[in-house]
Amino acid sequence: MSDEWSSPMAAAVGGIRILIGLAPPAALGAYRRHAQLAEDFPVTGDSGYDGYAFVAVDDGGGEWPRLVVTQRYAPSGAGFPPGVLYVPEQRQLFIGAGTRLIAYQARSGQWRRSWEDEAQAGFWSWRQHDDVVIMSAELGIAAWRTDGTRLWTTFAEPPWSYRVVAGQIVLDVMGTVRTFDLHRGP
Repeated sequence: MSDEWSSPMAAAVGGIRILIGLAPPAALGAYRRHAQLAEDFPVTGDSGYDGYAFVAVDDGGGEWPRLVVTQRYAPSGAGFPPGVLYVPEQRQLFIGAGTRLIAYQARSGQWRRSWEDEAQAGFWSWRQHDDVVIMSAELGIAAWRTDGTRLWTTFAEPPWSYRVVAGQIVLDVMGTVRTFDLHRGP
């Protein structure tokens, strides 16, 4: 992999800095040693297509990120990028890569894993709609509250898409459109 991927990209949300990379950063050992919580996950799914994701959160607790998450994942590549969504009001972090979904929350200055779940056939993206986080995957759509509480999930065979209109999900699966409440689900 080229050198540009060995340095993570940084995104800031308020006073939080999130580092994201597609290759192990040169300082990975130091990140792990200084983290309050460091977790590493092995590949899931078809290991012939595995990717790598690095996510670290610097929430102002010191010189180093306090949360470090590394993982190998599958599927990867075109259509299956890893994704991160951070909800500052809840101090909740959602990570998706391959078929693995993970959530972390910082409470009383300590990061902990909230839950681990699975995306059917591969994660696509996270999006926040008011107090609901929507996860899109190859074979489904699921929703959580911004505090990480699971709301609902439903199967969706590609091609599919959704939009949110006035608190309602409008889900189009291969031309068949269903509408249901964002919070209650189908």
